Amino acid sequence: MSKTFVGPQLRQLRRVRRQTQAEMAKALGISAGYVNLLENNQRSLSVRLLMALADTYQVDWRDIIRDETPNLLSELRNVVRDPMFSGNVPDLQELRAAIDHAPRLVEQFVALYGIHRTTLERIMRQGTASGPEGLLASSAETVIHDFFRDNSNYFHGLELAAETLRREESCETDDIYSVLKARLANAHGIAVRRRTAEDMTQALRLYDRDARVVHLSEALDHCNQVFQLAHVLCLVELQDQLNALTAASGITSKTSLARCHVELANYFAAAFLMPYETFLRTAETTAYDIDRISARFAVSFEQACHRLTTMQRPGAQGVPFFFLRVDKAGNVTKRFNSTSFHLAEYGGSCPVWNIHMAFRTPGVILPQFVELPDGERFFTISRTADRPAVNLETQDHRLSVALGCELQHASRLRYAASFNFNDQRIFSKIGINCHLCPRQACSQRAHQPVFMELPLDTARRGNTRYES
Repeated sequence: MSKTFVGPQLRQLRRVRRQTQAEMAKALGISAGYVNLLENNQRSLSVRLLMALADTYQVDWRDIIRDETPNLLSELRNVVRDPMFSGNVPDLQELRAAIDHAPRLVEQFVALYGIHRTTLERIMRQGTASGPEGLLASSAETVIHDFFRDNSNYFHGLELAAETLRREESCETDDIYSVLKARLANAHGIAVRRRTAEDMTQALRLYDRDARVVHLSEALDHCNQVFQLAHVLCLVELQDQLNALTAASGITSKTSLARCHVELANYFAAAFLMPYETFLRTAETTAYDIDRISARFAVSFEQACHRLTTMQRPGAQGVPFFFLRVDKAGNVTKRFNSTSFHLAEYGGSCPVWNIHMAFRTPGVILPQFVELPDGERFFTISRTADRPAVNLETQDHRLSVALGCELQHASRLRYAASFNFNDQRIFSKIGINCHLCPRQACSQRAHQPVFMELPLDTARRGNTRYES
């Protein structure tokens, strides 16, 4: 017993009792420094102290000295050998240190890996021609989302370029279209032509590099025509800067690079139409009234929402928002995120979230306080965004957009002003989607979770057929 080390067990025992090291030391009649040495396995546990622990905390001494490290180490070594952890794999000493100092974290990591393997096997059993490599490969959308997220959805170089261009082409908001059109013609010899929807064959904008002509569909309203010209100007004048940004990103796929350039050009267009300092000042003074912001800068509701997610300049930050856009089937068609909101990462198909309700009230902003299964709380607003419509078939091609922030920032938004933040009933309990949501007794559940079994009792009928 003189060489028994119980650091992790002692630390867990203390944390369960919500004690400090000093409080535990006082209860055991030893110094706080000695408790610290025991927890870090720098001192072994004596028989006398083991009996004191058992008596003081009413626990079985066998549970204190039970050492599960060898089994956990073996499991952890098997996990890190998986091909998905290619590269700089931790060595044995690092793995032992992780178990000694964070055993609960290691256990949860191993459990998470087990869930990953089980889920992957279920998908494989359902059949796939691409194999595990195809399943684990990241889509272009995911790669680009992660790239923007890694940069906090803020690109200082593009902001400076947009500000420089606005100074060079100073004008009133309603003259921007003419200014951009003249800039393309005078500086680059590029003409702008407006074409019928039939001529454009489903395209909204087409830049013919050989003919030096930008073709814009008549389906685009004025604010989107302006946005498309600013987008093309970025591709023409700032291609080197776009290449430099993506070169440092590690993105190698041709498709992902092309998509990334498109999104960066969109970022520049928004920065040009909505200059950072002026836009942030307007947002703050209007308490983030998006309709007022849209009117001030002559942009669409969706464009203003998207721009709000980029207000992350060091020393001049706005409310950190996430942005999500979905179609009527719940498919995510655009997402940007500067928060910890998981829905912006994995989807938005929870029927409890009113991003879907927005389709029933077109053009109306719907505020909602939401709570995720892990207890995180957010404030969101949802509203429809119309797509270009030029005929009977395209008249109802609406999407729904949601903008949200962490609860601590909600008081800065006018949309939350009428709510009592202390009333727990205002929070809607939502999830990522039914396949991943662990909530029980949810009347909206449509699928069995892939990583857990819900309780089922043949003698009782619950809210859904998946549990009782």
